[in-house]
Order: sequence, then C-alpha cells, then structure tokens
Amino acid sequence: MTLDITTIRQQFPALRRPAIYLDNPAGTQVARQVPERISQYLVAHNANHGGAFATSRESDALVAAARNMAADFLCAAGPHEMVFGPNMTTLTFALSRALARTWQPGDEIVVTRLDHDANITPWVMAAQDRGCTIQWVDFHPEDGTLDMDGLQAALERRPRLLALGYASNALGTINPVAQAVEMAHAAGALVYIDAVQFAPHGPIDVKKLGCDFLVCSSYKFFGPHMGVLYGRYELLESLTAYKVRPAPAEPPDKFETGTGNFEGMCGVVGALEYLEWVGANFGADHATKYATDYSGRRLRLKQGLAAVRAYEYELSRTLLDVLEETPGVTIYGLTDRRRLEERVPTVAFTLKGMHPRQVAEALDKENIYVWDGNYYALAVTERLGLEGSGGMVRVGPVHYNTVAEIQRFGEALRRIAAGSV
Repeated sequence: MTLDITTIRQQFPALRRPAIYLDNPAGTQVARQVPERISQYLVAHNANHGGAFATSRESDALVAAARNMAADFLCAAGPHEMVFGPNMTTLTFALSRALARTWQPGDEIVVTRLDHDANITPWVMAAQDRGCTIQWVDFHPEDGTLDMDGLQAALERRPRLLALGYASNALGTINPVAQAVEMAHAAGALVYIDAVQFAPHGPIDVKKLGCDFLVCSSYKFFGPHMGVLYGRYELLESLTAYKVRPAPAEPPDKFETGTGNFEGMCGVVGALEYLEWVGANFGADHATKYATDYSGRRLRLKQGLAAVRAYEYELSRTLLDVLEETPGVTIYGLTDRRRLEERVPTVAFTLKGMHPRQVAEALDKENIYVWDGNYYALAVTERLGLEGSGGMVRVGPVHYNTVAEIQRFGEALRRIAAGSV
C-alpha cells in the first residue's frame, strides 16, 4: 500500500499555510500528535522529577514512556540506553568531553569532510584539549560520496574514535555506515554516528549497525526541538559525566544535566506515534521484510519508515529531473537515478549568475521555502570551493511533500533562471 498523501498532509496543521516547505533538512513541520502531547503534559502532568506526589509520579511515567518509545525507534536494548538533550550538538559536546577523559596525548580521532560541523568541532576541540591528533577523511567532489579508501587508511592508524554521519545534510549522501562500523571496530575504534539527516527518511537499527553511539534530533523527524542519543549501556556506564553531585550517578540520567524538558520528551512520543500510525496504515507492503526481526511497535515503526523511504524515491527522481531541466543549474552530489538508495531527497545546487541567497529570496516570493549557505556543513562548502561565494541552495522534501510541489518549484526556478521573477 502506498502513502495516501492527502491523509498524510492532514496530520500536519502547518501545511494549511499556502506554502511549499522544502526547507525540511533544517527542521520539519510537526505532526498534530506533537502539540497535543506537549499541551496535555503542561496542562495535566507538569511537575519536576522524582517527587512523592501525583503529578511528579505522572511526569516520571511519561518520561519513562518516552525513553521506551525512543528505544523502539532506534532498536536499542532498552530505555536505559536512551539519553535526551536539547539537540544533537549539545549532546555531542557532552559525550566528546566524557570520551576525551579516556584519551591520551598522541591518540588519533577520525572525522570526515562530509559531516555537519556538529559532528566535527566537538571532536576537534576535545582532541585539542587532550593533545590528540585529528585525521580527516575526504569525500569525492564529483558525486559527494565518502572516500572509503581514505577511511581505511585513517583506520589503519588505530584511532580511538570514528565520527561519521549517516547521511549528509548538505549533499544527501547516505554513507555505508554498517561497513564503516565494521572497519572501525576491526581497528579498535569506537563509532559515533550522526543520524540527524537520515532519521526522517528510513528505519534505523543500532544493534544491526553495531555502532557504539548514535544521535538524532526529533525536530528533523516531525517532532519538537529535542536531541535523542543512543549509547551502548556499558559505555555510558563507564564514562564520567559532567554533572552536579546530587544528580543521578547512573545512565541515562547522569548525562541529562539540569531539569529535563519533559514536555519536549512527550512531544517526541507524539512524533513517534505519528510514524507508528504511518506504519499501521500504509506499511503493510513492508511487513514481510521486517516481521521476522521485529514485532509490535518496533515493527510498525519500521514499516512506517520503509513506506516513507519508498515514496521518497519518486520525490528524489522528480527533484533531480526539474533541476537538470533548468539552465544554469549545477547539482552537487549523486544524480545517477540507479543509485537513489545511496541518497536521501536532499539536493544542493547553484544557479549561474545568482548568489544562493538571491535564489532563496526569489523562491520565497513564490511561497517556496528553501535553504541557502553552508547549513553548518562548512567542511563540505570549503571542499567544493563554494564557501566564499555563498555556499549552495538546498532543497529537501520529505514524505508530506508532493510531486506536484516539486514540479511547481521547478517552474519557479526556471522563471528565476530566465530572469522573469
């Protein structure tokens, strides 16, 4: 069963606005369950953690439910491996400081030029603090794919950690994460995966990937501004967290400094309830693939994201088509339609003779929202030689977008290219 896009779009109140949201890699619109869950918490259960009274107990139960649901989303061993935080960047800085306490001067850390800076600078700064060395892995500028030979060479130096993105927030490339994890573990390195850009586009199973840590942000998968971190429990337990003395000493709580954003955690539940609903209503075609390994909510989540992934191939093809049909456009990243499984529908381009901000502003006049600049993927725009000229325009549909919207974007872009807007 394919997605019923009319029904899907009805789940997103923001889509009533007469606009085309193609800025999704920077943050998606929220499913209706999200504000419902947040409002319900604030109105009926709002209290701090660990009290002896009813609303505190209710708040604790809702947080526990959020951890369980997040564990099902990523297929962790259980809620004890799930850490919530304000966003991926803050969580990564916290983990980098904790992990760096185990490093010695001269140790090496591997990062890639294909990553968002939130999975680069925390490790660079931690390495500098500890007298460690950073090894950089490049990507192929012609198609935006990771240099796997370069990765192998870096791993042969026996680094302590590999920091790797699941999918590029700039070029849309999906990295061969499972292969990279296997390579890194063979070299004795831990692996920290930034899955922020992949999470809204396909199912994730941290146990099958074998990674040590994986982090994502719920505002990229139709939820509130929250970060979600998976960590292998024995690693979380062994690390020293930077926290105040009265705070819990055991994970995951020891990494959640200060009073938690409990209403935000409830919002995460709302986003995952939506994805589970997608699986229950539109994921039947994918049941056979996943039913052997998953059941219950985990199965429905897998089916939902598999249905999303299948639908988005059509969006990717249409988007690449309309960009290639526009005079003066240069696309950065994979364009081979036979390799769509190696990318998410996030595409970056430049338009000859126009600054990326000018293109974005012209599209805004047509109520089409796109991003421009480097989107914090600074290493990407520097490597492509585009940082000094304003970076790129980025278009990123998700499953609530339609083929018709992509075609309208293409028509508007052709008018802009022709100078008629």
